[in-house]
Amino acid sequence: MHGYPDDWGTAVSVQAMVYGNMGSQSGTGVCFTRDAATGEDLFNGEYLINAQGEDVVSGARTPQQITKTGSMRWAKLAKVEEAERVKNYPSLEELMPEIFKELNEYQQKLENHYRDMQDLEFTIQEGKLWMLQTRNGKRTGAAMVKIAMDLLKAGLITEKEALLRIEPNKLDELLHPVFDPKALNKAKVIAQGLPASPGAASGQLVFFADEAHKYKNAILARIETSPEDLEGMNIAKGILTARGGMTSHAAVVARGMGKCCISGVGALKIDYKSRTMEINGKVYNEGDWISLNGSLGNIYEGNLATVEPELSGEFGEVMELADKFATMKVRTNADTPKDAKIARNFGAQGIGLTRTEHMFFQENRIKAMREMILSENIDGRKAALIKLLPMQRSDFEGIFEAMQGFPVTIRLLDPPLHEFVPHELAHQKELALEMNVSLNTIIHKVAELAEFNPMLGHRGCRLGNTYPEITEMQTRAIIEAALNLKAKGIIAIPEIMVPLIGTIKEYVAQEEIIRATANKVFKERNDSIMYLVGTMIEIPRAALTADLIAQRAEFFSFGTNDLTQMTFGYSRDDSGKFLPIYLKKGILTVDPFDVLDQEGVGQLVKMGTEKGRSTKPNLKVGICGEHGGEPSSIAFCHKTGLDYVSCSPFRVPIARVAAAQAAIK
Repeated sequence: MHGYPDDWGTAVSVQAMVYGNMGSQSGTGVCFTRDAATGEDLFNGEYLINAQGEDVVSGARTPQQITKTGSMRWAKLAKVEEAERVKNYPSLEELMPEIFKELNEYQQKLENHYRDMQDLEFTIQEGKLWMLQTRNGKRTGAAMVKIAMDLLKAGLITEKEALLRIEPNKLDELLHPVFDPKALNKAKVIAQGLPASPGAASGQLVFFADEAHKYKNAILARIETSPEDLEGMNIAKGILTARGGMTSHAAVVARGMGKCCISGVGALKIDYKSRTMEINGKVYNEGDWISLNGSLGNIYEGNLATVEPELSGEFGEVMELADKFATMKVRTNADTPKDAKIARNFGAQGIGLTRTEHMFFQENRIKAMREMILSENIDGRKAALIKLLPMQRSDFEGIFEAMQGFPVTIRLLDPPLHEFVPHELAHQKELALEMNVSLNTIIHKVAELAEFNPMLGHRGCRLGNTYPEITEMQTRAIIEAALNLKAKGIIAIPEIMVPLIGTIKEYVAQEEIIRATANKVFKERNDSIMYLVGTMIEIPRAALTADLIAQRAEFFSFGTNDLTQMTFGYSRDDSGKFLPIYLKKGILTVDPFDVLDQEGVGQLVKMGTEKGRSTKPNLKVGICGEHGGEPSSIAFCHKTGLDYVSCSPFRVPIARVAAAQAAIK
């Protein structure tokens, strides 16, 4: 899960044994120098008298709080009266004040020494305190950001160190939706537990970790969790346990994963045999929806609505720091104005990929698209494309406006045409009625479009070169949209990208159509705008001949999804059948579609960049595959000298921090 290679092996610490189970003057505990959930500078933890360490973290016994403040907070959540708390659940601070004082001094000394939040374990043996270990504590994304910025402001670490303390992928936790306050007002709280790991999660109940994959959104409910539950915990959206405190296995692992978790829900009765959960007399079955608020410890009935989070405060400060050190820009992959706005709010400096085909799948457009495909001649295709033109132009206007002042790279039609027609007989009958043609006409056309290997077939620039009227329509829509916005005083910067080229001649044929169409529009409108024409490098041959292609192309964008597919010879759609086995056997260490293969695919990116710039030194080069949002791949792109990476909107902050870290390192 953390990407550690098998050949690292497992480290073992050997140390003298001390015993926490030697009576009322012995005990054991786990503590944190700061709050691992929120990042607050608040010493906290849990302990048990006459117990060993495993008893605290297993959830088998309910531990007590180390500080008096923590104990009172716990009592409030658990609805325990103050008199009962003092008698049965006193804090270590109250029960053993001298031991607490010594422990408190050590925790501060250790944090000051390591200049980071520490996770400590200790044992008290017959009245003597023994420190067993310290390590940098696991923390949530929110805590990670707060702790780094607090330590920076305290002068304990530098700006560069603060940025390097941010684990880019953990920022993802801060970008997920939170419960809509309106929904919370109406929601029914069915129980309350300890807020072990913050966040909002709604899902369907499962009671066994190896069945967490049953539902797209699962909430794993257990009496207590153990290490063998790890995979299921990773799949689940949230974790709920009947036993255990804030340092239980479930709580610590959930925080490390960034999962919402509520632990120690005393009212929860789980019956594994009947696959049910009972709370205050009401029974919930496997598959029932519940919602968890890990920040408050509240459990709600049903599936609660969510809203986008507000990102400000320390998060904003981290982003400002990232921009101060990053030299590579971060763009977004966005097909709609909504996605473009989200990405811009997250700090994207342009769009690196707009997929025009996604616009055609909308219900009111697919009909015109199918008319074009079913046409037997150029006149019929042009008539259908005239219907699509205003729709496409409107889409581009919205995207340009959302990203005004920043460049927007628009990829011309890429997928094979068979993707736009129905393949089931029932849907073909519907289409025949809708288009007023015979069923046989539809069946014949679908059969005609079928290909043995469509990903290597009639798609990308091959479509534009065989049906130039498609490229003409899309170019006109792009240029007219930019001119319409110019008339309103809005700056649009289009970059038109030709997909899937393997030869310079393929590119030139498309470029000539684009430039001729643009000039025609300029003449009609008696106005012009600046635009670029470039290409996506996603076929190995294009990378190998990049010096030739750069004679004409004004920018390169590496489409690493297809480049990975074609370099490895792995079908993206079918690799799921063997990649998990390859990873398990160690034939591959990572999924190359998740993490850029720097040894092979990366060599093509490096070669393509160097060859392209040998012809055109100022060639703009970026990457727009999914790897554009993956930190180690971003570091490689920085080292290779790319101008920008482009990723999905919600990964923009992650990419910004990763780009800064690459520059610092």
